[in-house]
Amino acid sequence: MTATTITKTIFLNAPRTHVWAFLTEKDKLARWFHPAVEDLKEGADYTLLDQHGDMERICWGKVLEMKPHERLVYTFTVKPLNGAMTTVRWLLEDAVGGTRLTLVHEGIEQAAGEAAFMMLSALDAGWDEHFGRFRVQVREAVPAA
Repeated sequence: MTATTITKTIFLNAPRTHVWAFLTEKDKLARWFHPAVEDLKEGADYTLLDQHGDMERICWGKVLEMKPHERLVYTFTVKPLNGAMTTVRWLLEDAVGGTRLTLVHEGIEQAAGEAAFMMLSALDAGWDEHFGRFRVQVREAVPAA
């Protein structure tokens, strides 16, 4: 890892199976991230849409690895990167009372070139915002014990 890798961890009061669904199912992705054209599938391309505008493509890439309830890896790009790909890894681990979810987003410096710091700042802030919604959506969807 380098100083240009974004790593974030959150703890969720939900089982890994529940958290996994929010990472891979199109209806649940739309609740915290962006609407997906379809559920994520290993080896398949994916497209996420801009729900605040004209529902055009905002993020896209290819799902490289899906190890249900443990690890999800995909390539990732957004319009400002002009199709240059980065890599996003999600790691799900058991934690006391729930799940520890870690995001590792790398390859940004190589993809963005001279605009790397601006892109890192934007993606870092974006992931913070999305994680806030992720927490709320997972909490609201978990049945009360």
